[in-house]
Amino acid sequence: MSATSPVGKDGKDRSKVSEKEARQVAEAAREQDWRKPSFAKELFLGRLRLDLIHPHPLPADEDAQRGEEFLAKLHDFCETKIDSARIERESKIPDETINGLKEIGALGMKIDTKYGGLGLTQVYYNKSLALVGSASPAIGALLSAHQSIGVPQPLKQFGTQEQKDTFLPRCARTDISAFLLTEPDVGSDPARLATTAVPEEDGTYVLDGVKLWTTNGVVADLLVVMARVPKSDGHKGGITAFVVEAGSEGITVENRNVFMGLRGIENGVTRFHQVRVPAANRIGPEGAGLKIALTTLNTGRLSLPAMCVGAGKWCLKIAREWSAEREQWGKPVAFHEAVGSKISFIAATTFALEAVLDLSSQMADEDRNDIRIEAALAKLYGSEMSCLMADELVQIRGGRGFETAESLAARGERAVPAEQVLRDLRINRIFEGSTEIMHLLIAREAVDAHLSVAGDLIDPDKSLSDKAKAGAKAGGFYAKWLPKLVAGPGQLPRTYAEFHPKGHPDLSTHLRYVERSARKLARSTFYAMSRWQGRMETKQGFLGRIVDIGAELFAMSAVCVRAELLRSTEAYGREAYQLADAFCRQSRIRVDELFDRLWTNTDELDRKVVKGVIGGTYTWLEQGVVDPSGDGPWIAEATPGPSKRENVHRPIR
Repeated sequence: MSATSPVGKDGKDRSKVSEKEARQVAEAAREQDWRKPSFAKELFLGRLRLDLIHPHPLPADEDAQRGEEFLAKLHDFCETKIDSARIERESKIPDETINGLKEIGALGMKIDTKYGGLGLTQVYYNKSLALVGSASPAIGALLSAHQSIGVPQPLKQFGTQEQKDTFLPRCARTDISAFLLTEPDVGSDPARLATTAVPEEDGTYVLDGVKLWTTNGVVADLLVVMARVPKSDGHKGGITAFVVEAGSEGITVENRNVFMGLRGIENGVTRFHQVRVPAANRIGPEGAGLKIALTTLNTGRLSLPAMCVGAGKWCLKIAREWSAEREQWGKPVAFHEAVGSKISFIAATTFALEAVLDLSSQMADEDRNDIRIEAALAKLYGSEMSCLMADELVQIRGGRGFETAESLAARGERAVPAEQVLRDLRINRIFEGSTEIMHLLIAREAVDAHLSVAGDLIDPDKSLSDKAKAGAKAGGFYAKWLPKLVAGPGQLPRTYAEFHPKGHPDLSTHLRYVERSARKLARSTFYAMSRWQGRMETKQGFLGRIVDIGAELFAMSAVCVRAELLRSTEAYGREAYQLADAFCRQSRIRVDELFDRLWTNTDELDRKVVKGVIGGTYTWLEQGVVDPSGDGPWIAEATPGPSKRENVHRPIR
């Protein structure tokens, strides 16, 4: 049985899972309730709940002191102990560097002090990742995968006390962890998960299967593995999470994968053959694995925008220094408008990404709000905008931007790795939920209120009586909700006046725009649901634009709140207001364009072209080239069984 036909122990061919079944698995795994308020959720419903984020929350003095002390230590380590050029050249993080990170406690940044960790807040954990990621994105990926999605985070939220006592001290100081969900033929569709964990009478589970793109998997000591437990007497079954010792008999790391960027990342293919795992290592109940994974990612996703912020700061520094030095036609290139607009974009967007990250992180620390949408928006927006900033930096640098740092140094120039940063950042649009998947995930959460009251009404499988009940429920909800979308504070000229202090740019006008646009966004969503009903989920282009508008509105809100915080706490408050004003004006142009494209687009035509492409209608267009690709299947075989390859697992000692 191959990866393209993964028949499970229950006899079901996972490759034949229907779209409906796949959606049911995903829906069952998501958090169903909203027990806490959510700024972003309210935004998608047409309500600017500024009271949820303003005044900007701040860390406790003790947390800030502990965080700043570690940042100072980490900054020194990054400058003196990390050789970024060597990591890029050798495609490997030196063992002594990893051991040095262990010594300063970097493996335990998010782990409680009672388990030997540093106990940093989410805010300072992300500041640390931004710092170390600027020195080496590969190291940032190692530390992030270890703590954000590896063993520490799921155990913190779902582990037993015994599991925490057993594994967290190891993760804090010595052991590297990895997270294993993806398979050769299973990406964002976990309903087709083929790796199995069969319960035995002695209380153990036997794991069989193959996992792909196991970040840290090559050097890991501990693994979080998602596997399917077959349903049987006494066993609920379903996708289940386990902590697995990486050195267990039957585990083989069959390949260390190589990518266009993140050259030092320890990412591999891991095979499990008859691997015995004690029941005590199961995280949560059977069937809760996917929910654990998704809940872990709610805050774990913030590690990616953290490194995007670090990249943005570096891009700004290089753009400033180079554009002031390089002269063309009698003046520095920075003062040519074509280049200057790029520098302005990099500066304003870096400010915005840091505002979004810090606000989301502080809300995560305070735990007053549900931040599942905010964290997802931060990941989506950070990964997309940082790629644009890096691309603009390469353009500003011209030929030198395309040239490698090693080549620049060889001919006597400063070794600026602009092209490397562009390559390294590209994966963030795919890691931990691709942009396309993030659009769908956020859209599902954004329309949750609508589906709660009108879901049965648009469900073709529901009976007429169910639809009648849903119609009555929806009528009551929309009778109260829709009138509130007609007018609001955004139409009153003096609203949010505290964001227009004397001598500063006027940010109140941008918040009024956010408020008006939030109501327009909610009206657009409602109209689309009325128009397409059950087909709404197929309108991925429309949903993506809805989410992108929400991301821009969230970012605008965050920069305004951050600018006001800095005005009252820092000497550069006026400058912060200038950057916030610049970002909001740039963002408003993007939002207006996205609103236009909600209804004026080529989505229908694109679907017709796609059918033609897949059906072979345009194969004549492919003539006149050769394909340099090698032979082999599109998806590698992942037949369960013993490994036939050398084990390349190399734990750091």
